[in-house]
Amino acid sequence: MNARVPVEVFPPGEFLREELEAREWNQQELADILDRPPRLISELIAGKRAITPETAKGLADAFGTSPDYWMNLESQYQLSKVKLSNDNVTRKARLYDKFPVREMLRRGWVRTSENIDVLEQRFCAFFFIPDMSAKPELCHNAKKTHATLEVTPLQLAWLFRVKAMASQQVVPGYSRAKLLAAVEKLKALTLSPEDVRHVPRLLAEAGVRLVMVEPMTGSKIDGACFWLQDDKPVIGMTLRFDRIDNFWFVLRHEIEHLLREDGKASSQAVIDTDVGEDREALPECERLANAAGAEFCVPSAELENFIARVQPYFSEEKVIRFAQRINVHPGLVVGQLHRKLGRHDFLRKHLVKVRALVLPSADADGWGSFSE
Repeated sequence: MNARVPVEVFPPGEFLREELEAREWNQQELADILDRPPRLISELIAGKRAITPETAKGLADAFGTSPDYWMNLESQYQLSKVKLSNDNVTRKARLYDKFPVREMLRRGWVRTSENIDVLEQRFCAFFFIPDMSAKPELCHNAKKTHATLEVTPLQLAWLFRVKAMASQQVVPGYSRAKLLAAVEKLKALTLSPEDVRHVPRLLAEAGVRLVMVEPMTGSKIDGACFWLQDDKPVIGMTLRFDRIDNFWFVLRHEIEHLLREDGKASSQAVIDTDVGEDREALPECERLANAAGAEFCVPSAELENFIARVQPYFSEEKVIRFAQRINVHPGLVVGQLHRKLGRHDFLRKHLVKVRALVLPSADADGWGSFSE
């Protein structure tokens, strides 16, 4: 229910004067009753002094009313003196409620402005919406079910940054055959951490736009894939876990989504959070993508055979020899053993960092050096 706004609000002193007249008291008598200076009563009646909680309590005792009565009179009077509502505050609150404004401004994704009209226009341009009442839609030709419907504001902003960067890339036309061939070439890079620098080039040659954007705290995104129009696939990665096993697992996971054209028919983005976790009711497309990621890192038959032969007497030497035999970095084996056995403390030193190795050759934004 909307609060009723009186046509005119009088200062509390007017009501105080009426109370005195009804009782035929003068200001000096009220001052004596309250044990307060006469000047205080004079200033209250003249509207030169506001009613404090202490004064409200005294007036309530003197006139048989309640302290709230006098405090409410004072509050209504003070509010009535603010003639115009601050529409800028309301509009900024709506903007901050809808988007992670502070973080987007900090990263330079949207330029700041003191003018709320300009600021709203810039956010609308970033999210490709005509005005603040519209809902952003990530993909072209969006159907009734939109990819952005269930995402958080943090995830949505990250996705649109990936889209903006991917849209600027110039790559050859995509084909599934070229991507399959690229997967085989990528497999040869899993032996040496330094070889991750070749990943962006190999995917670009296959027509896949790869973008790496630092995640926003709390977004929980590992990666995502979607299609610009119908024939321009995009992979976005956050690299939020800087480990060689996670890098290759998430990358191959997203590639599998593209190979299966997940989300393409419905113009939906596939947004992956906590990739690789064994969660209940996991969609079929996610189970298949997880399986592809695991198989790429360490062939499942080889891993099962290794575990059967060695368990429970795992050792660093045995893991390294096994990794050498299947021609992958030991970190990939350790990562899969962690997933398989739940031994997340086992040989962690082999989970080497690769973020600094891949970023110089990638289309990337964040990690202390934000793109323009």
